[in-house]
Amino acid sequence: MTEILHSIGQGLRIPCYAVLLILMAIAVAEIGYQIYEAAQRANSDDVNTVELLHTMRGKSLAEIGALLNGEPFLARQKKMFTRLLDTADLPEETRLAAAKRMLEGEDAYYDRILHVTDTVAKLGPMFGLLGTLIPLGPGIMALGRGDTATLSASMSVAFDTTIAGLITAAVCAVISGIRRRWYNAEIADVEAVMEGVLQEMKGDAL
Repeated sequence: MTEILHSIGQGLRIPCYAVLLILMAIAVAEIGYQIYEAAQRANSDDVNTVELLHTMRGKSLAEIGALLNGEPFLARQKKMFTRLLDTADLPEETRLAAAKRMLEGEDAYYDRILHVTDTVAKLGPMFGLLGTLIPLGPGIMALGRGDTATLSASMSVAFDTTIAGLITAAVCAVISGIRRRWYNAEIADVEAVMEGVLQEMKGDAL
């Protein structure tokens, strides 16, 4: 039984290192995308939601649509506002349900982006620890034989995988935190604007 467990543990060495390398590659790619996204946000104006809501009051739906298209919202969000305005001829309950569904879709879109870095942040330490424990077995056996060279090599690999896993997790955790703050603010702005649009649609129907 001991030999079987030892064989299984050593057989996981290469897959463990491969997964750890993949996680590191994902972290590097996410750093690049994060820099790109930060540059995009730095070059675009922020939406003044309060001012926008005041400007929307009393305007026709066509004017509201033109106003929203001129604001620095994402193209995806502008299409969402257009779809909401297209529900003006539907009952109020239907418009509210459509707005709720659109917001859920927007939230799910951001969740899919965050899922990548969140997953890497969780798996990084796990595979780093696994990559640490696997070579310790041969290292301890080498110590019993007095083979300090094999022991040193095993310990070096063990520490390297731990460091790689922790750094990968830390990078992705920081990226997730920054993105979550950005996305929560965007969703709050979109929700406020959609609420304003619904109010104007309600007033327009009276």
